[in-house]
Amino acid sequence: MSALSCRGRAALGFFLLLFALSAWAQVAVPDLSRRVTDLTATLSADQVSALENKLAAFEGQKGSQIAILIVSTTQPEDIAQFGIRVAEQWKIGREKVDDGVILIVAKDDRKLRLEVGYGLEGAIPDAIAKRVIAEIITPYFKAGDFYGGIDAGVQQLMRLIEGEPLPPPGASGKDGDDAPFVMLIIGGIVAGWLLSLLMSRPAAGGIAALGSGAVGAMLLGFTPVLLFIAVFVFAGVATGFRHGGGWSSGGGFGRGGGFGGGSWGGGGGGFGGGGASGSW
Repeated sequence: MSALSCRGRAALGFFLLLFALSAWAQVAVPDLSRRVTDLTATLSADQVSALENKLAAFEGQKGSQIAILIVSTTQPEDIAQFGIRVAEQWKIGREKVDDGVILIVAKDDRKLRLEVGYGLEGAIPDAIAKRVIAEIITPYFKAGDFYGGIDAGVQQLMRLIEGEPLPPPGASGKDGDDAPFVMLIIGGIVAGWLLSLLMSRPAAGGIAALGSGAVGAMLLGFTPVLLFIAVFVFAGVATGFRHGGGWSSGGGFGRGGGFGGGSWGGGGGGFGGGGASGSW
């Protein structure tokens, strides 16, 4: 083996090692369980609660999701690259509406970043995001008032989003696509339950399943999903989804990342790198 070949392999191994160390050194993106994630204890419990309540009320009114993340540093990674990783993992905003915004503060780096979802890039283009950072938030930060800056920035973001025509709260592209199937299942189970008052449950389940399939074929055309609907309706009526001798009430339909068990998460929104960074 030639000396040149050995040096080439050594160089390749060195660069691979550097790449692995760089990836390992990245600041981990925290799990999303609430609207305000402060890993630095900069905000008091009352301040976090006030922001949480404000953001929850806004989501209930407009549907858009806004999240706040405060970390000590993003080094060795630039805050913009870190923001992309946060946006990809958290998926703030409704699926196919993409109406999420993330405010990231790297306190020790004295930097901040706004990540804006696809659906809000008209209401909050990069130039406006930069102005929100420079003119609204950073004057407070320079004075040491982090809560005041975050609160003022959130208020401005809400005003910008309020002027954007968006689907009503609770609506998303995914939910709209699923609605007919959900209604067919619920309608079939209710009809089967009523029929079970007059006949055996298996017989009522069979009739309800056939009825759901027939109605689904008229509304949606022939699709393999109709078989799933029919089986689900039959099982729901024939067995009653019994658990411990009674009707189960623990299950339900839900959207990925919505409310559940006291936690909160992103609704599946997409980001394309829109937003801006700043410092103070």
